[in-house]
Amino acid sequence: MSTIVPFQALRPAPELASQVASKPYDVLNSHEAREETADNQYSFLHITKSEVDLPLNVDTHSQEVYDKAKENLQSFIEQGILIEENKPCYYIYQLVMDGRSQTGLVCGSSVDDYEKGIIKKHELTRPDKENDRINHMKTIRAQTGNVFLAYKSVNAIDDLIESWKRDHSPLYNFTATDGIGHTVWVVDDDGTIKAIGGLFASEVPFTYIADGHHRAASAAKVRKALGAAATEASNYFLTTLFPSDQLHILDYNRLVHDLNNHSVEVLVDSLQKEFFVGKVGHAFSPGQLHEFGMYVDGSWYKLVAKEGSFSSDPIGILDVTILQKNILEKHLGIKDPRTDKRIDFVGGIRGLGELEKRVDSGEMKVAFSLYPVSIEQLFDIADSGEIMPPKSTWFEPKLRDGLLTHLI
Repeated sequence: MSTIVPFQALRPAPELASQVASKPYDVLNSHEAREETADNQYSFLHITKSEVDLPLNVDTHSQEVYDKAKENLQSFIEQGILIEENKPCYYIYQLVMDGRSQTGLVCGSSVDDYEKGIIKKHELTRPDKENDRINHMKTIRAQTGNVFLAYKSVNAIDDLIESWKRDHSPLYNFTATDGIGHTVWVVDDDGTIKAIGGLFASEVPFTYIADGHHRAASAAKVRKALGAAATEASNYFLTTLFPSDQLHILDYNRLVHDLNNHSVEVLVDSLQKEFFVGKVGHAFSPGQLHEFGMYVDGSWYKLVAKEGSFSSDPIGILDVTILQKNILEKHLGIKDPRTDKRIDFVGGIRGLGELEKRVDSGEMKVAFSLYPVSIEQLFDIADSGEIMPPKSTWFEPKLRDGLLTHLI
């Protein structure tokens, strides 16, 4: 069963919350982060992407960047921008996007549970991204990135959380510049804290990583690396747990740097063995499973996987698997998308225009749009012990960094 604990969050002074709260570090590149922080000295990006306060040519994975993050975090604490809670608490975090609401519980989840498989994974991690979070976490001795966990909905937990929301005033309540609403309540009553932990221990046998595989893996490796210096707090990592019936998964699209020495004509022709291929006069967003969009040389194509060209097992039937095996690997030579530098991933929230922009600029040669994975598919695969291809799921809305940080 799931082990969760309250924790003493490092969090913004209430009047600064909307300025401190930043987009997750991994959805922005350095240029975008510099733009976000240009007129906001309080942005948590000064800690999560601290290269914004260093010269443009700095190596973003250098120790200099992590040391700057540590310096900035200490400065935020000394200035009273961030304050530490006076006792371990749970936190309720509600997000509202386009009129749709989802509410999660922010807590510490057990590293032991992660290592034992009680917290289930569905993706492998990329070594470069994992090492970045390890070095960041070890240097600043804090977990700044929230791991987004899902669990199969439990009515008693829903009722308890909704009751607290109804009967208590929120600590933070603001709408960010992207239109997403963020509301946070502190659960500081000892009886309620005990009841919440008890419900998860008795009613939630497993939780599932929805977003944050690298952050979870890094937290486990940091605890091990700390050795004798490990604290009790390092036995847990920062998580927000959401009931499955409130979640929404978007597509997670792909871009490839080159055509592996193929011409566009040869690529299109070669794809017709496994796909029905047709040119369309508009950006194509797949409307059902086994449909794909392809943007290359200024044109969109609709691809439909042919019957018999893929397997029907839980992994083989996924569109991300079909794309990987029958296009990326077979025709474009990308055997391991976790390590191949020729591929990049773009969350569906950025829209198909982002795919067109990066191909039209010449940065990338071809883009593929996919139909989203379902939460049921994610649970089935995690329960079976199988692994999805990397970057298979994109969840929206995203939790903001900086509202709740876990010190280790």
